[in-house]
Amino acid sequence: MTRRDDIGDAGIRCIARGGSRALTHRAVDAEASLPPGSTSYYARSRRELLRLVTGRISAQLDADLDALALPAEGDPAVVAATFLDTIAERHAAQVARYLLLVELRDDDELRSTLTAADAVRQRLDAVGTALLRTVGVSDPEQRAPELVALVDALLLQRIADAAPLDVRSVLAAYLRGITDAHSR
Repeated sequence: MTRRDDIGDAGIRCIARGGSRALTHRAVDAEASLPPGSTSYYARSRRELLRLVTGRISAQLDADLDALALPAEGDPAVVAATFLDTIAERHAAQVARYLLLVELRDDDELRSTLTAADAVRQRLDAVGTALLRTVGVSDPEQRAPELVALVDALLLQRIADAAPLDVRSVLAAYLRGITDAHSR
């Protein structure tokens, strides 16, 4: 990992713990156990620091996608749920991502790294397409963004501890529903 990665990770933890207003150069220096002023060398402004953090969140998701192995056979609901479990392990990054989605809602440039505009989202859609293809959905490319959105909503439920859900059952019901709809 690079110093920029360390700073990004520290920024993620600051946001996850105290909200987006907790992201300051001084707080990141302390969180990363760096000498005062170190973060300012890598990110001169708060905006640059936010860019570093959002980029780090995207890079972590990209790494999680690299580690995802799509089996040729198997239950797609289990695969999707396992991936959700994997990205949920980065609890602080997901909390920071959701908080920043709201905080940056009027900043298209910084927010884009956390939304469908980011290149990693195309990779997520490709995974969704592959999963939907295995269950025989006739238009997997068009339906993949729905599956990705469902997984994201289930992730939010888990991260926020909003409701106890059986993720595999929800995903299986969705996949069964779109498969049944296409076989009619």
